[in-house]
This record gives sequence, structure tokens and C-alpha cells, in this order.
Amino acid sequence: MDHSTGAAAIIGRLDRRGRLLWSLPKGHIEAGETAEQAAVREVEEETGIIGRVVAPLGTIDFWFVAEDRRVHKTVHHYLLHALGGELSDEDVEVSEVAWVPLAELEARLAYADERRLIRRATELLEETA
Repeated sequence: MDHSTGAAAIIGRLDRRGRLLWSLPKGHIEAGETAEQAAVREVEEETGIIGRVVAPLGTIDFWFVAEDRRVHKTVHHYLLHALGGELSDEDVEVSEVAWVPLAELEARLAYADERRLIRRATELLEETA
């Protein structure tokens, strides 16, 4: 999130039906990385924005089916402050990227769990303003 402009960088991916679904950047923790380091790296890879972790926002747990087996996934989310970089959709997994005003963010995000995290992020930003 860019505190100065009151906006967040989010990513759009096409689902199987070709619909563009907007979500928060995320990815896998690589060997030797902390969750915070992975968050900073993945945000830069998926959006082009260089950030630093401000605070944890919480975790989202979910199940999905891949290759006929159930997979459990836990995603750790963090509030990041944008330090630099340029918005870019060069990552092959990302169809589009956008800066979205915080007031519009909940309505834009496709997933209810992520919309709940954004309420927490907004509260944290108000506390630190």
C-alpha cells in the first residue's frame, strides 16, 4: 500500500472462464526465507513495487483440489509500505496490475477473506496516520 496516495497495488488473474479476478499479491516462501521476506519479494515480482513490511494482517487458510488431491494452504498476509519501483504486469502469472484507492479496494477484490484483511489494513493505517 502506498500511504502517501492512499492506494494499494493489486493483481488481476484470469480464471478458467476468462473472468478477471482481482486479488492481493501472494506466493510461496522459498528455502531460507522468512514469511516477511517472501511477502516483499512476491509483491515486487507480481506488481513491480518495492515495499517494506509495516505489520502482519493475519492468515488465510483454505483447501483446494489439484490433480485429484486435496491441498491445504495457509497464506500469511502483511501490510507493506511502498518504497519505490514501478507498477508492472510482466510476471507471467499476472494478467493486470493496478493502483486502487483504499476506499474502492474492498469492492474490487474477488475474495471475501481478502476483503476482511483489507478492513484490518485500513484500521492499522488509521491508527498510524
